[in-house]
Amino acid sequence: MPDMLVRLWKLDYNGFRKKQEEITGITGIRFDRVLSPNFKKVENFILKEFGEGWASETTAAFYKDPVSCFVAVDTENELLGFACYNATGKGFFGPTGVKKKMRGQGIGSVLLWRCLEALWEQDYAYAIIGGAGPVDYYAKAVGATVIEDSSPGIYCRGI
Repeated sequence: MPDMLVRLWKLDYNGFRKKQEEITGITGIRFDRVLSPNFKKVENFILKEFGEGWASETTAAFYKDPVSCFVAVDTENELLGFACYNATGKGFFGPTGVKKKMRGQGIGSVLLWRCLEALWEQDYAYAIIGGAGPVDYYAKAVGATVIEDSSPGIYCRGI
């Protein structure tokens, strides 16, 4: 899977905030930056739903300052999804995931945008979506473009 480049300076953050408010108003879903008391809960959720690799990457995001992981939580405080940035590499978005039964409702898009806006607020001009699976989705959602000859990218250093 190729890496993708996002031009953070071209994104409509105001439009994104309206979309988040709309989803929250209809469903009550909150989108929050993870707090340290919730690290294990989030890590266990990711381990169960998405596997050890993503759980490990997310753990790295917990120890950044500020914490570089956002979650979606329903009205009963059940985790629905997560998204990280600056976990495996600086300026990188991911990993990210939404529970299967909750997909297609815009939750993943809001989590993506929260991470990209956080990078923008930390003075990044560009973000990299590492090992982007749904290339067409990222192209449509945030105007991401494929970085040629980028696979396996940073992940070649794995064991």
